[in-house]
Amino acid sequence: MKKPKITVYIPSHNYGSYLREAIESVLRQTIDNWELFLINVASLDNTKDIMESYKGDLRIKVCHTKNAGLSQAANFVLKRSRGEYIIRLDADDVFDENILLVLGNYLDRFSDVALVFPDYFLVDDHGGIIRYEGKQSIYHTNHLLDMPANGACTMIRKKVMKAVGGYREDLGAQDGFDLWTKVLRQHKCANVNIPLFYYRRHGENLTEDHVRILNARRAIKKDACAVNLDKHRPIVAVIPCRKHYDIYPDLWRKELNKKSLLEITMETCLSSAIFDKIIVTSDNAAVQKSMSKYRDGRLLFIERNKESTTYSCSVVHTLEHINRTLGLKWGGTSVLSYVQAPFISAQTLEEALYTLILNSADSAFAVREVEEDLYKRSSHGLVPITPQVRMKSDFDVVYATVPSSSAIRNSNLKTGSLTGARISHFIIPQEETFFIRTKRDYEIAKILKGKTLMQAPLTRR
Repeated sequence: MKKPKITVYIPSHNYGSYLREAIESVLRQTIDNWELFLINVASLDNTKDIMESYKGDLRIKVCHTKNAGLSQAANFVLKRSRGEYIIRLDADDVFDENILLVLGNYLDRFSDVALVFPDYFLVDDHGGIIRYEGKQSIYHTNHLLDMPANGACTMIRKKVMKAVGGYREDLGAQDGFDLWTKVLRQHKCANVNIPLFYYRRHGENLTEDHVRILNARRAIKKDACAVNLDKHRPIVAVIPCRKHYDIYPDLWRKELNKKSLLEITMETCLSSAIFDKIIVTSDNAAVQKSMSKYRDGRLLFIERNKESTTYSCSVVHTLEHINRTLGLKWGGTSVLSYVQAPFISAQTLEEALYTLILNSADSAFAVREVEEDLYKRSSHGLVPITPQVRMKSDFDVVYATVPSSSAIRNSNLKTGSLTGARISHFIIPQEETFFIRTKRDYEIAKILKGKTLMQAPLTRR
């Protein structure tokens, strides 16, 4: 039997209702030089029976596993595949008949490219097209490579996958981001702006498992940045406070469950080992009394000019003053943490830094994706800002900043810029986006903080 050029594999865990359509989309390919692995991942539905019905095709290998996850299945195939290129198809998605032809030819032609991925159609549970989803051409129109390819339907050279150690098996999610991060450090990647698969959105998608995805994403970023972390030191956490101009004078004094907002914020920063210094800056020296409760040499007070605390004054001026006082000479990185964000976690503060480093950005901000339709006023009434078409690019996504966490290169401050030219982003958990702007917000925060403490013993690991 002729050696295949491309290895396709389809893992399925209880996706029998979609599986046959996925398999048939491989059989319809316009080229024949492929092999297909069907991996039954401990399914309790009819997955096994469907896979067994294809055993007569010599190009297809059927495997049954009891306790393997998605990454384990991928590494299983990596060891046994004969193809030069590998691509995964999820059991609930469908290939376009030309995907192997197009992506395979791309890797044949461009020997310096390690992986290539296409655009796709987003479809509903019944296969109806919701919209076209695409990414701008990387290296040409998209230069900040912070939007990874999908784990599925991305074709990669097997030798590259082996060289980077295959897939991590300790994450349980974000395998595509893991692979993208490892490959991008050493190789060139590419995308083609042709929709070559159908991605099905339904309630059982792994992408709905937010906690698992969040934890996996953060672990990948942390590990990817570990080698280069010292190049970005000193890493300084900055907690800005002020006496006036908030909903209450000295808002930092206000308490949630017998701890002041400043104490909550300091404890969050102190729980992270990545910070070399933790600076509380205020125009009221009384904050030092709260600071004296903590015996950590990293915690320092730097007085803040009253003029720099007004709403019309950028926090850049405060950061410049801190930079000069510490003698940093515009080196290192600052991570901002606000007392008005009492639910922010140390992991989110760290992710701000890791996002900046991973993407070689000048700054990284916490954001939320705006899914509502937005409009602006024109001479003839309202016109939409967000796209109203059935074709969506990654450049069409609209984000709103969440003033909870951000990381800044101190070199930006030399020119009076907070963000710099290259701005990256990361999405944080919904509960951490809460920010106290009004007295009502503060009253809500007291209720939420009480519920958080009551639930803590139940969620402790």
